[in-house]
Amino acid sequence: MSICLSFLQAASGEASFSLIRMVFKGGWLMIPLFLLSIATIYLFAQKWWSFRKLNLATYDFVRQVRKLLKAGEMADAIIACQNSNTPAARMIEKGIDKADRSAAEIQAAMENVASMEVARLEKGLPYLATIAGGAPMIGFLGTVMGMIQAFFNMAQAGANVDITLLSGGIYTAMVTTVAGLIVGILAYFGYNYLTAQVTDMVSKLEHVTIDFIDTLHK
Repeated sequence: MSICLSFLQAASGEASFSLIRMVFKGGWLMIPLFLLSIATIYLFAQKWWSFRKLNLATYDFVRQVRKLLKAGEMADAIIACQNSNTPAARMIEKGIDKADRSAAEIQAAMENVASMEVARLEKGLPYLATIAGGAPMIGFLGTVMGMIQAFFNMAQAGANVDITLLSGGIYTAMVTTVAGLIVGILAYFGYNYLTAQVTDMVSKLEHVTIDFIDTLHK
């Protein structure tokens, strides 16, 4: 009978354990970690959506401009560039503007534009990198503070040490560590994914430059 009662008590204790209670047990350091998690999700979603639109727009635009250039319709190609808000469009517009120069000068002008476009694409990524490194540190700070609280409670209790005096501080320590690691991992993977997208876009811009110069000379 006593075994059944103990089992029921343990079950009811487990049922009362919830994510919300765990978050509140983490203390005030959970507030900056929560804000960092929101910032991570926002930055990643914003950059992912912009890269997705750029990839689709770049493919359609380059195919359209290639046809115009092969037909010798330079004015229409410039209009198409001005109507397309993409890095490739701004690069090709600069290339058309320098069409009377040598291939080396055209390539240099387009690469200068590409450098500015890459800097624009990378905007916001340093924030994700900072969160990836900073969130776990905030979590570890909570761990240290929780352990200090636990040992302080032990010192205050003297000979009347009870396990409940330690549980509060240790609980805070573990919760903040887990929260900081979760936010840091999300930001780390998000940063690496978006960095790979930037690298892929740089490769596409290089291909656009070479293709434009070849098409222009033909």
